[in-house]
Amino acid sequence: MKILPLAAESLGVRSMATYVEAGGTGVLIDPGATLAPSRFNLPPADEEWEALRRANDRISAYAARAGIIFVSHYHEDHFRHDPGGYAGRWVLAKDPRRMIAGAQGRRASDLWREIGRAARLDSADGREYEGTTLSFRVSPPLAHGIEGTTLGYVVAITLIDPAERFRFVFASDVQGPLSRVATAYLIRERPHLLYLSGPPSYLEKQVGTAVIDHGIDNLRRVIDATGCRVIMDHYALRDANAADRFGALWEEGRVVTAARYLGVRETALEGKRHILWATQRKPQARMPSPHGDREQDAPGRRHRARLHAEDDRTEGSEPQGLQGEARRRPLLPARLDAGLKHLHARLRQARARLRGGECPGAGYQHGQPVQP
Repeated sequence: MKILPLAAESLGVRSMATYVEAGGTGVLIDPGATLAPSRFNLPPADEEWEALRRANDRISAYAARAGIIFVSHYHEDHFRHDPGGYAGRWVLAKDPRRMIAGAQGRRASDLWREIGRAARLDSADGREYEGTTLSFRVSPPLAHGIEGTTLGYVVAITLIDPAERFRFVFASDVQGPLSRVATAYLIRERPHLLYLSGPPSYLEKQVGTAVIDHGIDNLRRVIDATGCRVIMDHYALRDANAADRFGALWEEGRVVTAARYLGVRETALEGKRHILWATQRKPQARMPSPHGDREQDAPGRRHRARLHAEDDRTEGSEPQGLQGEARRRPLLPARLDAGLKHLHARLRQARARLRGGECPGAGYQHGQPVQP
């Protein structure tokens, strides 16, 4: 069985898109990718837009090879709206009528209506299939995080290669898992390789340290009970301090990011957005002084012509590496240069579409639910 993460936070975008192939059958899982429109009160940097372009290219390329497409739930970073990407495939998607509501329910209804005539479309919840080269079974709905969450439910899929007797479990946004039900289900499936979203530590100040620790403990329970290897990415890698927050898991050697699993360098960009903007801003031109270089700014004086970084405590863990002069450094000039105007123009155009895989969803912003 070949397992290939196509896009993930450790690869620069919000996604868990994965391609699996066994016995000549290709399965594309959660073929969506987005960017957070606002982190640290900043829009995506150019590096993030480039990572999104590359991610979508990879997803499109492997979609052409896949005979089955699986959609675990209807958040924008897990599926595409474009019906052409599903045409001619067997599409297994979370039931749009069961344990679903709000924006996810509307997206699900739209997707099923648009692709129903172009593809074989079936509810994934609880479905089982046995083939000669590939078998699978899908979970009942599992909590998107803690039990009783308002974020909805996801379905996990277990892919089995009968010849190799290898089991790969894709558990999507179980966030740790945080739910005891999801933990018990994963233990029962006894995966050899498990791919899941880690706890949302970048929101630790909002949800509490105990919640993040609970997710870590539940993952350890799964590993201890099954002996599986784990790819942990997604929510966990939105935290700029993920290397330290989950250091104990990484050091044990059984848990890696999607990038590490592929053997490539981690490029988790979202948690470093404030740094990306700081490095790509243009230095302001100095005004000539009649006193030459002898005139210095008064200590602590701030120029009104600069826009300084605001406190980021409302948008996840405060970056620990930003200290001293770097913390006071302005991230953007007051007057937008040509490159910045071009980026803002792209953002305005993108928000008119808000299509999965094309541009960001609503993302995580202060005062809004954790997931749109």
